[in-house]
Amino acid sequence: MGESSGEGGIHLAGVSKRFRTRQGETLALDALDLDVPEGEFLAVVGPSGCGKSTLLRLVAGLMPASSGSVQVFGRDVAGPVTELGIVFQQPVLLDWRDVLGNVLFQAGIRGLSEAAFRDRALALLRQVGLEDFADRYPHELSGGMRQRASIARALLHDPPLLLMDEPFGALDALTREQMRLDLEALWMRSRKTVLFITHSVDEAVLLADRVAVMSPRPGRIERLLQVDLPRPRGLAARRDPRFIAAVEEVTALFLARGVLHGAET
Repeated sequence: MGESSGEGGIHLAGVSKRFRTRQGETLALDALDLDVPEGEFLAVVGPSGCGKSTLLRLVAGLMPASSGSVQVFGRDVAGPVTELGIVFQQPVLLDWRDVLGNVLFQAGIRGLSEAAFRDRALALLRQVGLEDFADRYPHELSGGMRQRASIARALLHDPPLLLMDEPFGALDALTREQMRLDLEALWMRSRKTVLFITHSVDEAVLLADRVAVMSPRPGRIERLLQVDLPRPRGLAARRDPRFIAAVEEVTALFLARGVLHGAET
């Protein structure tokens, strides 16, 4: 990462990303601007193929932007960013390591002593409800439990930034709701900067301080919506008029752009 600009959080200015394929060139993101202050929980919602995951990978430094500027915590992103944790839709656990070993793998790949992080790993497993499953292997866990382990792994080195790419997308509805409640509780304790990618408008509104609504490809930020819901947002939050209004606002935007098709009832 390069020189500091003195600004915190995430800053993208005029960012475009092009992919070259055998069929030609695809413009995934076009002149995208976005600021995420330190400590904010920002959810990004948009249709499939709009560039949400590409946006996350640019922030992580896993691929370069074609044009524009990407900064994380005031420094230009010129390669993989180490001051973060990433949680993908699939937990990607190592079959030959137990849950504790999978969490500690984060230290190992960073060249740190796994033994030195053992107590923190066990504390994180308590926080995500896996204290009694530390010695189990991935095949012995449910989908939700595997994803909890992947979240603990991402947090092991106490990163200031957490990137989450559809982390609950493969879970059943009840597990997904519980994970949403637990993630909010975890975030309220740590107040890390979170960039959360999702297809679910409900999930975005229930979790985030702000929701960034993306356009169809090439992806741009169509609207930034401030979520005016008190925390913690339990199960009753779905009945709050402010939740309903926010979901309707995003849904209306997707209807206007042809992302959703429907009729008034």
